Amino acid sequence: MNALLPLPVLIVAVGGAVGAVARYGVGLLALRVSATGLPLGTWAVNLVGSFLIGLTLPFLMARGSDEWRLALVVGFLGAFTTFSTFSLDTLVLWENGRPGWAVLNAAGSVVLGLACVALGFWIARH
Repeated sequence: MNALLPLPVLIVAVGGAVGAVARYGVGLLALRVSATGLPLGTWAVNLVGSFLIGLTLPFLMARGSDEWRLALVVGFLGAFTTFSTFSLDTLVLWENGRPGWAVLNAAGSVVLGLACVALGFWIARH
């Protein structure tokens, strides 16, 4: 393996490519099946991704290899939805006895994320 592209990077890249394509496919499917105007594709990947990271990570921690964790959790689910990682980080804070930090992480991520999107829109429009 080339020293510039170690195996873990390749594993994450392959998992990420598959996750990104899956996310795109879910978005297209949601547009075809719903005319509500809600971002149902985003909802779907965020909720499914959160469920899958909750289901996959404990199993991989008990029985899996680092390579599978990198491919599925970091690569696939990281590209499929970053919301799953955000949700996992918040849960880990809570379970580690830091509920204040968990609430701050959740509220801060949402509020600051919205503020950053609004700032980006404002800059682009002016």
